[in-house]
Amino acid sequence: MARLSVHHEPLMRPRPNGIRHLALAFALLLGTTAGLAAQEAESDSAYFAQHYIKREERIAVRDGVRLFTSVYVPRDAAPGRRYPILLQRTPFSAGPYGAAAYPRTPAPSPFMLRDGYIFVTQEVRGRYLSEGTFQNVRPLLADSVRTRDPRATDEATDAWDTIEWLVRNLPAQNGRVGLLGVSYGGYYAAAAALSGHPALAASSLQAPVMDFFFEDFHHNGALLQGHFYAYPVFGVARPAPTPSHWWLPEFQRVAAQGMDDDYAWQLALGPLRTITTRIYPQNVWWREMVDHPDYDAFWRARSIPPRLNRVPHPVLVVGGWFDAENLYGTLAAYRGLRARGPGAQVSLAMGPWAHRGWMERGVERTTHGDLEFGAGLEAAYQRDVEAAFFRAHLKGGDGSAPGALMFDTGRKRWERFDGWPSPDAERVSFHLGADGSLATSPRPGGPAFVEYVSDPHRPVPSRCSGPTIEDGSLTGYMSADQRCFTRRPDVIVFQTDTLNADLTFGGELAARLWVSTTGTDADFVVKLIDVYPSAHPDAPDPAARLDGYQQLVRGEIMRGRYRESFSAPVPFRPGRVAEVSFRLPDVFHTFRRGHRLMVQVQSSWFPLFDRNPQTFVPSIYQAREADFVRAAHRVWTGPSRASRLEAQVLARRSGGR
Repeated sequence: MARLSVHHEPLMRPRPNGIRHLALAFALLLGTTAGLAAQEAESDSAYFAQHYIKREERIAVRDGVRLFTSVYVPRDAAPGRRYPILLQRTPFSAGPYGAAAYPRTPAPSPFMLRDGYIFVTQEVRGRYLSEGTFQNVRPLLADSVRTRDPRATDEATDAWDTIEWLVRNLPAQNGRVGLLGVSYGGYYAAAAALSGHPALAASSLQAPVMDFFFEDFHHNGALLQGHFYAYPVFGVARPAPTPSHWWLPEFQRVAAQGMDDDYAWQLALGPLRTITTRIYPQNVWWREMVDHPDYDAFWRARSIPPRLNRVPHPVLVVGGWFDAENLYGTLAAYRGLRARGPGAQVSLAMGPWAHRGWMERGVERTTHGDLEFGAGLEAAYQRDVEAAFFRAHLKGGDGSAPGALMFDTGRKRWERFDGWPSPDAERVSFHLGADGSLATSPRPGGPAFVEYVSDPHRPVPSRCSGPTIEDGSLTGYMSADQRCFTRRPDVIVFQTDTLNADLTFGGELAARLWVSTTGTDADFVVKLIDVYPSAHPDAPDPAARLDGYQQLVRGEIMRGRYRESFSAPVPFRPGRVAEVSFRLPDVFHTFRRGHRLMVQVQSSWFPLFDRNPQTFVPSIYQAREADFVRAAHRVWTGPSRASRLEAQVLARRSGGR
């Protein structure tokens, strides 16, 4: 992968106050970003209109459905001059509509805009001006490439037919097609990559949707209730092909309620069944969630990672360590592509970004919450990684061997690996002690467990202050200060001694708990936290100016009923010890000398995730108010039941890129 040219100077910035207008949340749901510098955007738009000609096409696929497609061809395309095609298929709008109307941000970056491509954006079937019926993460056929039914369709066949039309009908194209998809668009790019069209030469899956049961709408079986306001976008049936946002009235109706204090408002709603009856009685996507609470055939048919080992061409996977929506999908896509074996041509780039953060333009300093990570990271990625990748594979430029370009969020610098996780990573266990310790070996003696009481009527908040959805995004919680939670009796805390040397977590992360409960169901949340030292304002380490800060490095929830299988939930037997093990998303973070590691364990995280009633019922979507009860939970810590956090740790590394 190309070398990044960036300048880093980590600083602290003040937390922004309040939440912005509803329009920002609306823009987020449309798949746009908010950090664009107006002057740069105007310059790009002017360049685009001067150097590209727009065409609007309705491309017929094999069953006769016509898909609305915007095509932008360089004006200097002449006999003998050819350009590669960059195709993006999206469930969002491909507007603005009309041959004379150009989008404000036409290309993935100003660098690719000036490199020269035929940019193609297509609305998938059933969305906006495309014909047909939309289906959320429409399942792929058993074999999209060799299906013998000429009218059998899925997103892979739609992509094949589109690419075939483009290479036959655009005389300025050079015979090479690239795919790019971000977020939900990443699902469509992955499906298109699986089409096997011979013109496909490269793809980039960026924070792609891979499996909605484990990302976006669920985490390990728990409902991501923080996406409460997103259901209208994909759950309101479109009456007819239209350029307008037909789902907007329902979105405005829902988003007008409770956004300033989503904890109190959503708690007052009561059980999820109330959302079904009062908020989303006709919403198709919500109904599908309610009808499929477990990981059944409905979800398995929509899971893409097991198929990705069939993709033969080079793929660049991109994501952000603070992506609250599709961090799972990014890492799952990379693992699925690498399953092809030694012949896999897959690269990974992970930066200190929230969802879509790497796409922003005009960013002076890369920040997340109270933290800063350096200057110029977005532009450097767009120039030295993304543009270089497509140039190499679509234009015949210089390329580099696949690898992993990863940003260490503790040291605040890039490092390069041959693959991820690094084969040099060592697995280390950090044992939870009943005395509140966190150590690499169990401490002998003392109590065998730590107990706390969880009350679903008083769940642990997602953040110390402010709404879960801030600035139209869930992302704020992912690096937020956790100090307020150490004082809660329903959160148990374990921490190391002060570190006398840097300690780098780099790779996979898993929680292995032994628990018992007085109830019959329970959730378990595990948080990994970087505890900053208390220091004087003139401390040489800029991070130390975050005096006593407790930065969330990684957190994840596990719905206990799924501890044996996500397809077949089972209750806890009161008082009986059971193992609850689950993976947290990968991490690359150096805990600096003078800091401490902390682990917090709790049984609610609301309204980021829905509440567990702590009474086992067939489906929590159908739980009644009477099912929600207090329960005492024990986390066992003795030698034979050593609850712990298991991490991949990297030896101290010098340099960095």
